[in-house]
Order: sequence, then C-alpha cells, then structure tokens
Amino acid sequence: MPIHYLKKATKTPETETATAQKVVADMLAAIEDGREKAVRDYARALDKWTGDIVMTPAQIEAAIGDVPAGVRADIDFAVKQVHDFALAQKASIADVSVPLHAGVTAGQKVLPVNVVGCYAPAGRYAHIASAYMTVATAKAAGVKTVIACSSPFRGGGMHPYVLYAFKAAGADIIMTLGGVQAIATMAYGLFTGQPADVVVGPGNKFVAEAKRTLFGKVGIDVFAGPSEVAVIADASADAAIVASDLVGQAEHGHESPAWLFTDSKALAEDVMQRVPALIDALPPTARDAAGAAWRDYGEVVLCDTREEVAQVSDRYASEHLEVQAQDLDWWLGRLTNYGSLFLGEETTVAYGDKASGPNHVLPTKGAARYSGGLSVHKFMKTLTWQRMTREAARDIGEVTARISRLEGMEAHARTADDRLAKYFPGTRFDLGEPVKV
Repeated sequence: MPIHYLKKATKTPETETATAQKVVADMLAAIEDGREKAVRDYARALDKWTGDIVMTPAQIEAAIGDVPAGVRADIDFAVKQVHDFALAQKASIADVSVPLHAGVTAGQKVLPVNVVGCYAPAGRYAHIASAYMTVATAKAAGVKTVIACSSPFRGGGMHPYVLYAFKAAGADIIMTLGGVQAIATMAYGLFTGQPADVVVGPGNKFVAEAKRTLFGKVGIDVFAGPSEVAVIADASADAAIVASDLVGQAEHGHESPAWLFTDSKALAEDVMQRVPALIDALPPTARDAAGAAWRDYGEVVLCDTREEVAQVSDRYASEHLEVQAQDLDWWLGRLTNYGSLFLGEETTVAYGDKASGPNHVLPTKGAARYSGGLSVHKFMKTLTWQRMTREAARDIGEVTARISRLEGMEAHARTADDRLAKYFPGTRFDLGEPVKV
C-alpha cells in the first residue's frame, strides 16, 4: 500500500515503559507484606500526605463546601450525560432464556460485580472528568460498592472539584490516595476490608503498570498507555480545526501520540504549518507537554485513496479517532479499530473527554483491535461513536471549555472555543478563565 510519511515519530510509547516495571513490582510486594502501614509510608514519601486516607462524610462536605455553583452545575451536567449513556448501554444486554432442545434450556443472567475501585489522577492536571466517567458508569451498572481514590493535589488534600465529581457520581467510599499505592489499596481491600473485583481509571505509567501486574487478582478496564488521537481528514476538512484537535490531545503529556491520516497533501501541509504556532500559544505546562509529544510522537501519513486511509487507521487502532471528511456514513461503516469514534467536525475528542456521554477510558497501544473502552459491560468488544449537530455542539462546547479550564487543560478548551467562534460568530459565551500556567 503506497503511503508516505510527511512526519514520522522518533519514539513509540513502548520505549518508555520498561523502567516502571521494577519500581511497581517492588512497591506491590512491599504493600502486600506491610499492608496499611506500607501504604501510609508511600503516601508520606511520595505525596507528602499524612492526613486521613478514608474521608468521612463530614470531611467530604467541608472540602466541597466552596465549590462554586457553576462548577457544580457543569459537573452535574456531565455526570448525567455519562450515566444516561451507560444506562443505554446496560439496556443493550439482558437476561435471556432460550430452549435449545426438548428439556434443555440455556440462558444468561446479567449481574454487576460487587466492588469496584475507581482511580482519578491529579498530577499535571486535576482529572475531574475521570472521576465521574468511572464512578457514574459503575453505578449505572448497579455496582453495590464503589471505592474512589485520587491523590493529594499540589501538596494539599484531594482537589475539591475531583472530590465533588466523585460524590456527584455516587461513590460510596472516597480515599485520599494516589499512584501505585492507591491501586494496590483498592485491589487488596486495605482500609475498607472490601477488595475490589475490578479496578479502573487512567494514570501515569506506574499506575498502568500496577494495574497490568495486578490483572488476574482483579479485573481492569484496559491496558492503558499515553493518550492517543488520530484525525482522518480529506480535502474538505478545515485545517485550523484539524490542527487544533491534534494539539488538544498532545497536551495530555510528553508521550501522547497525535496522528493525521489524509489523502490530501495540501491539507496535510497546511495542518503541519499550523501546529507549531498553536503549541507556542499555549500556557507553559501545556506547551511543554504538547511540544514534546508532537516532536517525538506526532505523525502525518499521506495516502492515495480513502480506502488506504481507512486501512492505515485500522492498523494504528487509535484510542480516539476523529473523522473530518465527506460521507461520514461510509467511514462509520468501514472503520473497525478505534477506542471511540468522533464523526464530523462538529464533535471532537475533548467533548468525549468531558461532557458528551460515551466513556473516555479507552484502549491504547493498538488494544482497540480486540477491545472497546470502559462501559457497564466491563462491570457486568463495545465500540462507541458520536455525532452531533452544531446546535448541540453549542451546549456541549460551553461546558467542555469551562471544565477543561478548571482542569488546567487550555488546548482542550480551545477546541471548543474554535468551534463556537466558527459556528456562532459574534456570540458571547461563558468559556471560563484562560489557563495561565
């Protein structure tokens, strides 16, 4: 298949994972042996946290007392979107009973697991959305006990917005605990006496390695790596929007691949020209992450036909896949490997990350070839896709922009800003305060 790399990655995520394995193995062994004392020792050493691990209802209410009403409303909106979509997924599976032969009846009973552990990271960014994506989906599945963990944020307790998201989504037990020690605590049932049946949620390479190592002892959502985005675009696409979306996901971290697959050389060159300026315009934290990600992991692949584009896309099996091209129904019918599909310019990965409904915990590193993302089916191969009108993008865009800026993710917010400015010129929107750091 004659494809051409106009930009080729110099690294792959796999080159950066080996160092985590020994660190995680040693930590898990220490925690399994030392139990809760070992967890407290790691919390003190790694996060400088010496406070309570399990938060009481009174502590939760005190910590979220100053969360502004507007922030609560945005999180509540997003929680409902995720919960309602998860309920719709749950309705797609049911108890069945079928007679197969005289006197023989076969069937299935769909039951949720009893205990789920949900992790939301709080390192470079406060991952508000990860808190409700995991918890709301587990509660929609009917899980009796949901234990939620997030690390202390920048020297203090749990980020109050993450904490509010956990509570709003229905978490039963909330612990101030991060990293490998959080994953181990939920898996071993420390502090609660309730070992998790399934542990879910994104995190850094140490968190991902802890989940991989513990898989078998507990179920997990996906073997997660750095966040990925691929954009399929043809000559009809808006290069400014394509470039914005690539940068929007490269913001996730230094090792986050951003790929463009196209059959238009002019479009590809236009996008490549725009990306550096968009990165340079970001606040320092996002600029550092997106710059390294695009430099080391970004790729632009030029194909001769849309059929070849589809083949390349299926080979990469990206976590997030956007299609900004003509004949969206053709792409929906043709594509087979992706974590979640975003059809048309009107939707974008940031919408799925924050507020549109389908879950944002998705397979990476090619795992979309054999697995879907997090769904109620994980608690009880599911593929998700989304498509929306410009009128709907207006509502989702405002919430996405505000939540993204609350998390410190300016590039995510600007993918919403760009659409609102394009579709509703001259209209003023409440998009939150631009990120300064």
